Amino acid sequence: MSQQVKKSSVPVLSARTAARLGAVQALYQMDVVQAPLADVLAEFGSWRLGNDFDDGQCGPADFPFLRDIVTGVLREQLRIDPLINSALAEGWTLNRLDSTLRAIVRAATYELIARPDVPVRVVINEYLQVTNAFFGDDERRFVNGVLDRLGRDIRAGEFSA
Repeated sequence: MSQQVKKSSVPVLSARTAARLGAVQALYQMDVVQAPLADVLAEFGSWRLGNDFDDGQCGPADFPFLRDIVTGVLREQLRIDPLINSALAEGWTLNRLDSTLRAIVRAATYELIARPDVPVRVVINEYLQVTNAFFGDDERRFVNGVLDRLGRDIRAGEFSA
């Protein structure tokens, strides 16, 4: 009975938040098991979105938005990875990060460079929410610091306004 109460008290994610969560999962899957893009998108488009995730429902995802993030990260990776490396602490590189953290910061960086329709602060807040699905406070602070640095570098105008 308490399990039902817990599930019903977990808010269903917005379609874009669910898409971001799915995009991070898809990027992770491609990174770790070397799954091909077409297979991963087919899997996420057909049955994974909306399935149970940890303590509750993910909710329906905006699949075109998810597809844009995943394909955009792959298309822009040669631009994205150096940006992330420049935002990391000295001595750290993207390859040293946990695969899930790598997927999170890549997806967020793609949105920062290619989705001016999404404000910087929204991108940061959304990916902090995604980070919470996988990690605790230390990783959340790490992601916040990296994305804040990237946001200020990539879209400085939004911070000066």
